[in-house]
Amino acid sequence: MENQIKKVEGIGGVFFRAKNPAGLSQWYENHPGVNIAPTDEVMTPWNSKEGVTVFAPFKQDTDYFPAQNQFMVNFRVRDLDAMLTQLRAADIAITHEESMEGVGRFARIHDPEGNLIELWQPSEE
Repeated sequence: MENQIKKVEGIGGVFFRAKNPAGLSQWYENHPGVNIAPTDEVMTPWNSKEGVTVFAPFKQDTDYFPAQNQFMVNFRVRDLDAMLTQLRAADIAITHEESMEGVGRFARIHDPEGNLIELWQPSEE
């Protein structure tokens, strides 16, 4: 089995440019709950439970997300309703909600710099 293709095991990070990296990192920690990236061996990195991660390039003219967004991060959540209640309480607008049979429920928000974020509660099927 030495010639078997090796595969990655999941997303190790999402890296993108920001106008205010420190402020945006704090927003992600306070609202979706993503720990700030460690800068030393004492800080705790963000750890998620094992589960499905979808890696899907889309056509340039897709209408799945707005044309002005070059990427969209999808975060898996356990309780979408509770997350949306928490976000609304922080005056964060929910821009899109939908369900896909057999896949789960989705909602979208934007971070303070306008980056699109999709929240996904997987189907229990």
